[in-house]
Amino acid sequence: MKEFFTIGEISKLFNINRKTLRYYDEIDLFKPSYVDEHNKYRYYSIDQFECLETIQYLKELGLTLNKIKYHLNTLNLSSIIDSLEYQNHIIEEKIDELKQMKQKINRKIVQIQDATQLDFLEQIRELEFEQRCVIEYKENISYKGVELLVRKLAKVSEYKVSLTYGDVGISISKNNLENKLYTEYNSAFVIVDEGQYEKDLVKIFPKSKYLSLRYNGYHKDAPKYYKKLDEYIKKNNYEIIDDSIEIQLVDPSLITCESEMVSEIQIPVRSRLYD
Repeated sequence: MKEFFTIGEISKLFNINRKTLRYYDEIDLFKPSYVDEHNKYRYYSIDQFECLETIQYLKELGLTLNKIKYHLNTLNLSSIIDSLEYQNHIIEEKIDELKQMKQKINRKIVQIQDATQLDFLEQIRELEFEQRCVIEYKENISYKGVELLVRKLAKVSEYKVSLTYGDVGISISKNNLENKLYTEYNSAFVIVDEGQYEKDLVKIFPKSKYLSLRYNGYHKDAPKYYKKLDEYIKKNNYEIIDDSIEIQLVDPSLITCESEMVSEIQIPVRSRLYD
């Protein structure tokens, strides 16, 4: 029976790249049984098969090479149980992250499908919204700097899922709305699940009646729609109670046709107690 095998034969038997085997040798994880002094060929013995199988098994479980090396050096069942329990914890965290990502993607699908209802375009609607939690980044900026504002938001929020999948928007302050400064934005935000972040990082959009107006276009096209909402507010004896919410319902990076771009402005209001 054959006792020694070349690196090429081991590569084929275990479906491992030769470069990987050489790297295992370099880091003292899995060294050949001997190296020919003349041609420098590596040879592995059949007695090493079990060790290599163990390395592959532990790698499939997600253990790092350092942890695998530690286990092989200690040959301690307790240490491998600790490593596997730790890896199990990491897997559970990844599962939770994937579940959250799936929820956000599903919400985005519903949002995009809803945005295709053209009957709502340029129609002011009075809608009731529940309280919403957001991570906010405050900075005064014109519409030309909106993308930079959103990038800064992504950095400070340490958001783990691409903002493309979240409800990302910008706001004009209540004061600027009342002064009709419709090209001066004051913050960017991303809507998050309640309890996901510490309270000092979170702003609350209040449970309230909101005036909602959708339009074909981008943030730069918004001013004329803010004016339309302002006229509606005066005509119906409303008053603004908080900052606006302005969201591009279809992410611009996902479309090539400008006519498919749908944005929405929401302004929280209440009836005036006096004329």
